[in-house]
Amino acid sequence: MFATYQPGNSLLHRLPAGWKILLVCVLIVAVSVMVREPWHVLPALALTVALYAIGQIPPRAAWDQVRPVLPMLIAILALQWIVADLDTALRVTGALLVAVAVAGLVALTTRVADMLDAVTRAAGPLRHVGVSPDRVALVLVLTIRAIPLLARQLRQVTEARKARGLGMSIRALVVPTVLGALSTADQLGDALAARGVDD
Repeated sequence: MFATYQPGNSLLHRLPAGWKILLVCVLIVAVSVMVREPWHVLPALALTVALYAIGQIPPRAAWDQVRPVLPMLIAILALQWIVADLDTALRVTGALLVAVAVAGLVALTTRVADMLDAVTRAAGPLRHVGVSPDRVALVLVLTIRAIPLLARQLRQVTEARKARGLGMSIRALVVPTVLGALSTADQLGDALAARGVDD
């Protein structure tokens, strides 16, 4: 979900936002459960590519969905290879890649307002247990807004790491990224509190 909505008239563009969100959740769960061997990732990736073609998404926009997270995926691949084995590393990284790509496809083919309306309607029954659907929608808005911010933070840290000649140091990538994310979260929390959202 690193790009903005791409206007279009494809089947995916016309599909209601609620159905798209539900289908992407089902697809992510299915990939997580069904990928048992590294080669099982290939059909999932092929399906993802087919969905992007159905959505008539330009290759550049599709690439922009996965490019910002590639350093993190490489780090996860290396970590899983160290603590487990290569097969596990490929399965986990492949499943994460598919999840990021299909989530990005929803963002590319769905207006944010439509997603928020769908979430608000779906969360309507939660009013009976004291949960505000508007608060749920607010969380979704903040999540959507936070993803590009974190992607920019990751890109800045990666560039700084290269400038300092730190190579493939995982520590030099993860620590500044996490600290930057926590700092952003603190600032956002203060801003929301100042506007009375924490009542």
